[in-house]
Amino acid sequence: MTEPGAAAVSVPVVNAANALTLLRLVLVPVFVGMVLASEMVHQGWRIAACLTFMFASGTDFADGWIARRYGLVTAFGKVADPIADKALTGTALLLLSWYDGLPWWVTMVILVREFGVTALRFWVIRYGVIAASRGGKIKTTLQILAISWYLWPFPSGLASVGPWIMAAAVVVTVITGLDYTLRALRLRRTAGAT
Repeated sequence: MTEPGAAAVSVPVVNAANALTLLRLVLVPVFVGMVLASEMVHQGWRIAACLTFMFASGTDFADGWIARRYGLVTAFGKVADPIADKALTGTALLLLSWYDGLPWWVTMVILVREFGVTALRFWVIRYGVIAASRGGKIKTTLQILAISWYLWPFPSGLASVGPWIMAAAVVVTVITGLDYTLRALRLRRTAGAT
């Protein structure tokens, strides 16, 4: 809260946090190119795709931390960050299903939840912000770990761990999706009552 007479601090759109968000968006087509080159059978390209995905995912954690730590939160970042997240994760899931590495129903459940929560956030944005929950952060971590596991060319014994990680990711994805839905409905109800 600013004191009376204090000037509001303007945060420049061009800053380190937003640069990382843009970098994540730029890396999406690079990642796609690597997966397509690998056809999910060439080890070198799969490793490159996995490392690119993990690096891009790391920028998701970094940009939010930098924005909060150094007061670089912008309206652009609030919109671009979830778009970059969905573009990266959604593309990875679609590619894994396209190459028969992941059942299509898993991809659809996760994508419906992700885009549904984004729609809910926009639905209630004039009443307040639904902040990311601890469950949401666990969901993101599990999804990144599961996708990375599927991308890396593990031998069959280790590769069999991937579906278990993905199962955990799907369960947490659905539970947190229901939680966000209830929070959005509560926010609308509370705002309507006042």
